[in-house]
Amino acid sequence: MARGRSTGALTALVLGGLLLAGCGATTGRDQPLDDFSAEEIFQRGEFELETSRRASRAIRYFSEVERLYPYSQFARRALIMQAFAYHRDRDYEEARAAAQRFLDLYPDDEDAAYAQYLLALSFYDQIDLVGRDQGLTFQALRALRDVIERYPDTEYARSSELKFELAFDHLAAKEMEIGRFYLKQRQYPAAINRFRVVVEDFQTTTHTPEALLRLVEAYIGLGLNDEAQTAGAILGHNFQASPFYDDAFRLLTGQGLAPDAAGEGWLRDIFRQTVQGDWL
Repeated sequence: MARGRSTGALTALVLGGLLLAGCGATTGRDQPLDDFSAEEIFQRGEFELETSRRASRAIRYFSEVERLYPYSQFARRALIMQAFAYHRDRDYEEARAAAQRFLDLYPDDEDAAYAQYLLALSFYDQIDLVGRDQGLTFQALRALRDVIERYPDTEYARSSELKFELAFDHLAAKEMEIGRFYLKQRQYPAAINRFRVVVEDFQTTTHTPEALLRLVEAYIGLGLNDEAQTAGAILGHNFQASPFYDDAFRLLTGQGLAPDAAGEGWLRDIFRQTVQGDWL
């Protein structure tokens, strides 16, 4: 529906749109639609969606299909098209509302997966900047997970898996950003707390090697050499080819230390788990 159409269907769409456009020539584009069929109004909405830069007119037609023909097959199709049109216009709140209404009314419809995907996108497409409210990222992750779990065999699940990984990486990036700020201010305990979150909760993201390097820096700053060495050991075993390990190695050896696990604590537990494979 919001996806590709056959040539025949597209021809019918355009002809239907031109038919209604011709009617509008005498009565205006905002004429009452009561005398038109559900299909004619729906086609006009699709025509507007294809030819207009803004989706507001298309949304009006799709809304009228729902109002005038609430029990028709076109009412169901019009609702999912409203969600698509709102999302295209970046009216994410309305897109979510329309998608959720579709799911509430037609949970078993063939387009339910697409509605759930649009709902997730309405969160995901707002997290493009690291500085944004992280609540949106958590909501995007939950919604994307719903697509993956409820509709695992669809194309939307595969796309959601990729977006889930990117959103997850985004959360780690935010922790790193705050941690670097604290580290620069020499607020080492606060910095360690942020980098620890990355190592423990976001260890599958691309930010883990840097987080381990920053832990080496922060622990050396506090004079906690055992912890610094253990962070370096984890970095060396798991990311030896990373330039962050080269920096950590130089930093440790410059202090007369080595990237070897030492002492006890949360990092030693991480070393046992990720390097020695001891999860008990």
